[in-house]
Amino acid sequence: MSEQLKAVKGMNDILPPESARWEWFEATVRRVMQRYAYQNVRTPLVEPTPLFVRGLGEVTDIVEKEMYSFEDKLNGDLLTLRPEGTAGVVRAVNEHSLLYEGPKRLFYIGAMFRHERPQKGRYRQFHQVGVEALGFPGPDLDVEVILMARALWRELGLSDVRLEINSLGQPAERLAHRAALIAYFEAHADQLDEDARRRLHSNPLRILDTKNPAMQALVEAAPKLIDHLGEASLAHLEGVKAALTAVGQPFTVNPRLVRGMDYYNLTVFEWVTDRLGSQGHVCAGGRYDGLIEQIGGKPCAGRRLGHGHRARAGAAGGQWPHRSDRGSGCLRRGAGRPPHCPKSSRTWSRCGRRASRCRCTPAARTGRAASSPSSRRPTPVVRDMR
Repeated sequence: MSEQLKAVKGMNDILPPESARWEWFEATVRRVMQRYAYQNVRTPLVEPTPLFVRGLGEVTDIVEKEMYSFEDKLNGDLLTLRPEGTAGVVRAVNEHSLLYEGPKRLFYIGAMFRHERPQKGRYRQFHQVGVEALGFPGPDLDVEVILMARALWRELGLSDVRLEINSLGQPAERLAHRAALIAYFEAHADQLDEDARRRLHSNPLRILDTKNPAMQALVEAAPKLIDHLGEASLAHLEGVKAALTAVGQPFTVNPRLVRGMDYYNLTVFEWVTDRLGSQGHVCAGGRYDGLIEQIGGKPCAGRRLGHGHRARAGAAGGQWPHRSDRGSGCLRRGAGRPPHCPKSSRTWSRCGRRASRCRCTPAARTGRAASSPSSRRPTPVVRDMR
């Protein structure tokens, strides 16, 4: 008998009934994107390696350690399986001159690849939803992208998700902060771990994102970027804060919030939860004004938002929200224990209604026939149109 072949470790099959839940999630994403006038874009899985080296930064973890890169046997070109979506979308916008038609709101759903050790919440092939808003000046679009993520959480029924923001300023301001960081960490070199020593002179900003508990006190006392921001960058940050306050969105300014890619400037943000431990970053994003210029286009303001599919289930306490089971039938069909509502201790029936309101639940308990299809429709969701 031939040896049984299995999937590559960290690249997983998505089988029924989980595949139906993914379909529901992606349909929800498309519905929210349509409401905010974002159009779908689909870029190749394989891109030129220089696109990521130039766009993400040569000393980032993605470029140094995580990219699946290879040489094209046909012509010797260096190619890479896309590790993230923004660089490819910006390349497509620039290559096809889409901005000549005016600013663009775009989104994508697709697979990404990073060569890292598979573990809970991290996979070599992972699926990501991304949003790109290009050609819009001012802080208002920064806030729009943040609020669009909030609308998605509400559609999905996720709770206990909070917003953190920061400003990375402009390149000259980051250079001044970088010099201050290097001087500070050199004075405390005996407290740095191996990874921090490696990054000290190449990318000291990433040391602030360390997960090493022994370095947290050292990082907390390090120079803050916000102390090196100029008037324009501070005014932009105040504009974002004022807009969030005006719409009633709570937030925390986290001066240690940084991003792993070099193309970010000004506003960065994360939606985080305490339910996932060290993997508590539900989604993240920010502004990038220089990326198009880096890959050969004209300067243009851009924002992005990216988040992975599986983080949604984890943030909901290990369960997909109630409407994900819409296609599984009611409890009478033996679908098992109903999932908990993410906003309370009450449970939901398989048809999507609360147990106290569901006509399927009594049928499940008594073995009677299932209710009519109309009774199995999910409870309507109040949509946030802001």
